[in-house]
Amino acid sequence: MSSNLYTSDNPVFSAYLFYCAILVLKVLLMAPLTGRHRFAKRIFANPEDKLPKSVVKYDDPDIERVRRAHLNDLENIPVFMVAALLYIATNPSYWLALTVFRVFTVARIVHTIVYAVVVVPQPARAIAWGVGYAATIYLAVQVILFSL
Repeated sequence: MSSNLYTSDNPVFSAYLFYCAILVLKVLLMAPLTGRHRFAKRIFANPEDKLPKSVVKYDDPDIERVRRAHLNDLENIPVFMVAALLYIATNPSYWLALTVFRVFTVARIVHTIVYAVVVVPQPARAIAWGVGYAATIYLAVQVILFSL
């Protein structure tokens, strides 16, 4: 096994860094998206955040939809990042690793779009979630098989 798997000399690791950075930005952009809905509707979760002519409310469907999409990211993206980092130790082919990293990243972006930006009926969200979930399972299974 190469000692350079976790350096910029390894194109798989460089791809991992690139796609993880995109995913980090994607998660971070969910907070302003929530804020956009809160300010547009003048609905806030804390009394101290209220503006004139605004209300405190905890169950607005549009705001909660964005919050659920954000929570879904927080449940899925870190697990992918760990699985992908472990996968790099298997010294995978660049093409395959890049494909899995791309598929997961695109699936998460599509998931957010169809869930919280332009709401699309099911099964759009389930398919996007399932594709990302399958990519993470693939990575974990490959690490297990490599470890046997």
